[in-house]
Amino acid sequence: MNRRRKRALKGASGHKKQEPNQIKRIKSKLHQLFATNDGQAYSYRDLIRKLNIRDKKSKDFLKSQLFGLESKEKVRRLSDGRYVSNAESEYIQGKVDHVNPNFAYILTPDGEDDIWVKTTDLKFAIHGDTVNVIITRESGRGFRPEGRVVNIIKRDREEFVGRIEVSNKYSFVVPDSRNIHFDVFVYPEKIGKAKPNDKVLVKITKWHDASSKSPMGEVTEVLGQAGENEAEIHSIMAEFGLPFRFSKKIEKAADAIPDLISDEEIKKRRDFRDTTTFTVDPHDAKDFDDALSLRKIGKDKFEIGVHIADVSHYVEPDTVLDKEAVDRATSVYLVDRTIPMLPERLSNGLCSLRPEEEKLTFSAVFEIDVNGTISKKWFGRTVIRSDRRFTYEEAQERIEGLDSDFSKEITLLNNIGKKLREKRFGQGAINFETVEVKFRLDEDGKPLEVTPKQRKDAHKMIEEFMLLANREVATHIFKWREKGKEEGSKTFVYRVHDDPDPEKLSTFASFASRFGHKVDIKKNLSSGLNELMESIEGRPEQNVLESLAIRSMAKAKYTTDPRGHFGLAFDHYTHFTSPIRRYPDVMVHRLLQHYLDGEKSVTKEDFESLCLHSSEREKRAADAERASVKYKQVEFMQTMLGEMFEGIVSGVTEWGIFVEIIETKCEGMIRLTDLTDDMYDFDEKTFRVIGRRNKRVITLGDKLRVLVAKTDVDRRTIDLEMVLD
Repeated sequence: MNRRRKRALKGASGHKKQEPNQIKRIKSKLHQLFATNDGQAYSYRDLIRKLNIRDKKSKDFLKSQLFGLESKEKVRRLSDGRYVSNAESEYIQGKVDHVNPNFAYILTPDGEDDIWVKTTDLKFAIHGDTVNVIITRESGRGFRPEGRVVNIIKRDREEFVGRIEVSNKYSFVVPDSRNIHFDVFVYPEKIGKAKPNDKVLVKITKWHDASSKSPMGEVTEVLGQAGENEAEIHSIMAEFGLPFRFSKKIEKAADAIPDLISDEEIKKRRDFRDTTTFTVDPHDAKDFDDALSLRKIGKDKFEIGVHIADVSHYVEPDTVLDKEAVDRATSVYLVDRTIPMLPERLSNGLCSLRPEEEKLTFSAVFEIDVNGTISKKWFGRTVIRSDRRFTYEEAQERIEGLDSDFSKEITLLNNIGKKLREKRFGQGAINFETVEVKFRLDEDGKPLEVTPKQRKDAHKMIEEFMLLANREVATHIFKWREKGKEEGSKTFVYRVHDDPDPEKLSTFASFASRFGHKVDIKKNLSSGLNELMESIEGRPEQNVLESLAIRSMAKAKYTTDPRGHFGLAFDHYTHFTSPIRRYPDVMVHRLLQHYLDGEKSVTKEDFESLCLHSSEREKRAADAERASVKYKQVEFMQTMLGEMFEGIVSGVTEWGIFVEIIETKCEGMIRLTDLTDDMYDFDEKTFRVIGRRNKRVITLGDKLRVLVAKTDVDRRTIDLEMVLD
């Protein structure tokens, strides 16, 4: 459950027994003085002067407060009699979640309450910053602890994307991010070639402690006019710190790799050049990093090879190409472009398994029967020559009965793939078929149409063989023991997916029940979820429930810890099949070859840090991809202002009701303040709003008729209005 939503009604107000104003002022000022002047020592006389104390009663109270603070070790007395704060031990470290212009929450370690902080007490810490905060009021009944930022440990970022507003004497950049609640002041000589209404990248050159003052900055890059496709996509890239291009040094290193594959290299490898081999990819794909081969070896028995581009042959450890790939860690797929992990020379050339070209590959080869039973497996470096490049649509035509080239081979592979899929689900795999959208764009990048992507048998066939290779490589390494050692597997890179949190699952089950679906989470969770996924396919609530189900699951990640994969029901799993676009796959290839060569296990620490980095980069890529989809959805809905649609409630917060428009799969929000038929209160426990007078209840899954009222491309938001009956 979203932390921000859980804490929604827990405000920062509360009541204590009133103290005399003077005494209350001394306590507050004394506390503030030590909290905000870390390391500064004060004598008793200094404090009298600083706190403007004159009467004897107040001076006596100050003494008692100092003795109390000293006994609690919140201050200590130096040899000269001065007092200095021990507040550092009282600091709580956390990250800023700046939810609106007036206040923020400091997200603290698990198990601790978030701390409510007024914007004026943030010391100009911004969303994402790591800070030290001191509690100024403890939590109580009905409210969370309140605090004040003492210092900023680490700035999350110092560059922001926004729209520039230019005047003769000064300019301001208004950041796009909904969590940044200030403008950046820029002097005229610091705006470069920026023009009014340009999207720019601005770097902060001076922060102010006072929240009333804007930070100062300079424009480092002009991205283009706001609203233009290139400017907006570049804004997303800059917002998430994605690289715009490869440096000349990187391109030069890639260009220096020879095209020719030597006979000596081919002799080191298992030769599949005469075996029937083909690739199946999206129609607009440029990099083909996996291929399937098929050879009959007996009655109802076949040799199936999963051949993966051998990126590790071309990208050697600690080279400039490798360091760049480590830094990027993954390719990023925005709506209208790919930001590759490797230069085009590698990703679309040397490593792409293009038809009728000899290519170096790393393969998992299986002897398998028509029922999907594996009798033998082999892993190692190979050389292939693909006979044909298929699109998913072309492969699907053959599966559906088209009698053409390789129809028999594709049909056979599809039938075996179905057997593998049946076995996987029989072992407890969960059938998550999330709805993704695709856009038809014009030549200027404007969206003309948005439709859900369809996954057919051709997609599932390729997926099954990739899952098979990933599982078998991970299992092979896990079971491979060091000579003379009975325990402990070799260090490897795994893809793990932990079991879901029971509380989150229980919450999800209660949501599903509101749609009339029952999920048995106590007996057989996977079969219960699969039954649900099957029952909602094609229904209006499909996308909402699938999204909620995924949110209730743990996040998959990379690690050297050989745990299992809950969603796939695999004891061991890795990523072996996409080294062109994922750095963990490159690590897997290197480690597998290292062990095939008979070398000892490597140490875990270096690989674990790379796993953590790759997981973080993966999240960044996913966030950027979602932002690009949201931008195109908002841009598409701009053409439909004033139109009415049927929608389904996909989220409810203290701010408003999120509604997914069924026809376009675009999500917008109805602000509670815009509801005219009543005043609505948010019930955080049941994720619903209730009218104070009419007692109308609006909750997840409800169908509403909405009107598109406003769109904001900069902040990627769609404002909706509820059409009342």
